[in-house]
Amino acid sequence: MTDLSNENVIHIRKDNIEYLQFRKLLEYPEIKHIYSLGINRDYRTSKANKEPLSIEKYKEAIDNYKELCNQIDDSYLNVVKADQTHSDNIEIVEKKKINGKTENLNIVEVKNIDSLITNDGNILLATTNADCILFLMYDPKNKVIANVHSGWRGTVQRISVKTIEKMRKIYNSNPKDIICCICPSIRKCHFEVDENVKNIFQNEFQDLDMTNIIEKAKNKEKWFIDTVEINNLILQKEGLKKENIIDSKLCSVCNHDIIHSYRMEKETYGVNVALIGKIV
Repeated sequence: MTDLSNENVIHIRKDNIEYLQFRKLLEYPEIKHIYSLGINRDYRTSKANKEPLSIEKYKEAIDNYKELCNQIDDSYLNVVKADQTHSDNIEIVEKKKINGKTENLNIVEVKNIDSLITNDGNILLATTNADCILFLMYDPKNKVIANVHSGWRGTVQRISVKTIEKMRKIYNSNPKDIICCICPSIRKCHFEVDENVKNIFQNEFQDLDMTNIIEKAKNKEKWFIDTVEINNLILQKEGLKKENIIDSKLCSVCNHDIIHSYRMEKETYGVNVALIGKIV
């Protein structure tokens, strides 16, 4: 039986459900978080597969959210999910704005947003992935949390850094205090792109040493790119401490037997969900 635990994450099996938690975030009792595992579970609540979901599929997804939220002693009714359009759009979530608003069977979905930030309690910020990077962020001094979705387009738009900038502007967060946890995602070993995408990265990240980040594939005109390391470097340049950037070190493609991966599942893909909230 696969165990994904390492020095940064714990793989938990409980009540017929599997998930990861970051050891660092578990040091803060005021924070609750979880990252779902299991390819037989479907957490879709909107257009993950680009076709309308039946009411039965919606109910199945909501049931899975309920089970996941129960593991962290919270309610799925507190979930606020980013719609995720591979933008660099960021939303400040406030309880007063979402009270009484119900979408997708009581999960609030914020449209055209890929990053959510709040300092309110009793809100579970949610993102989903199937290879893209998800960041769970926490500023323990100002009690601010963020949940960020960053595919390769989001990485090129530096949405992780823009989220830090927003936390600093709105909540006076100091980047040196912020903890950033990197959920399982596609890694350099499998993120293979064509020359046009490789050129986009080279043009955008001229401020970085890309020597070990972009690697030519053998025997074909393809390149492997380490988007996790790019985010690691740009977050450090923004002021985050290296020791506060906590990587799960898990590739979704390498572990596609238990982590949803678009590259492996193609059009039938499901999604994993990451939740983070704070206790009032």
